[in-house]
Amino acid sequence: MPLLGAHMSIAGGLHRAVERLLQVGGESLQIFAKNQRQWKGADLDEATIARFREALADAGPIPVAVHDTYLVNLASPDEALGKRSIEVFADELWRAERLGARYLVTHPGSTVRGVPEEGLARFILGLDRAIQLSRTAEVEVLLENTAGQGTQIGSRFEEIAHILQASSHGHRLGVCLDTCHAFAAGYDLGSPAACGATFADFHRVVGLHRLKLFHLNDSKRALGSRVDRHEHIGRGHIGLDGFRWLLNDPRFRDHPMVLETPKGPDLSEDIENLRVLRGLVVETRGR
Repeated sequence: MPLLGAHMSIAGGLHRAVERLLQVGGESLQIFAKNQRQWKGADLDEATIARFREALADAGPIPVAVHDTYLVNLASPDEALGKRSIEVFADELWRAERLGARYLVTHPGSTVRGVPEEGLARFILGLDRAIQLSRTAEVEVLLENTAGQGTQIGSRFEEIAHILQASSHGHRLGVCLDTCHAFAAGYDLGSPAACGATFADFHRVVGLHRLKLFHLNDSKRALGSRVDRHEHIGRGHIGLDGFRWLLNDPRFRDHPMVLETPKGPDLSEDIENLRVLRGLVVETRGR
């Protein structure tokens, strides 16, 4: 079955995210490698790296994704912001690789003004430059689809495919599909038939081999709303049928799938959402 997990806080130290994941019974992990609301993070020293890696080793084979800071906008038309975004994204890549993360997840960004094609071109140039500056080799960059809110790019599968094809580092790129974002962007996931059609479209445009990670979030808003509001599993407009289809599709049975749903400090919401998701899995012989 898929490796179900959650995004976890790094408050108190990066290693605490692993402890929190084990507390909810998770099998895959997403973190921020530094404060997601600040440009510059605390130094990532050898002791911090070692403690995180030791916690992971003790927990078992858990795939880890790092999500970059929300401040990065590689598609920005502002020259100073674009330059800073490149530098910070290069640092995010370096941090992810030092921590032994498999993936670094990023949003394609916002054009702010101008046409999407111009934003896509800036994003590709910035991304390629950041990868070059990072001097990393292992961590894979995953493009996360967006809800299409405001001037966001990356809400359409065609835009994601263009980035993958046009980047000079396409071999190091993949896709993280957020279910809430896809639904808000107009890709229906509310029924088995709708899910089948949406992923057939994804395969035709992007290719399922590029899909490496899922963000499992229900949607507070209706299909095509272009509003990014995450809801607990089964309590939003996607509903349980869509998640049941996704969890039981044999093409995704080994994929890490992480929650990004609201939660409090006791993590009871994660525990409940994971319980609901696991209850949707139909165990069959040979799976």
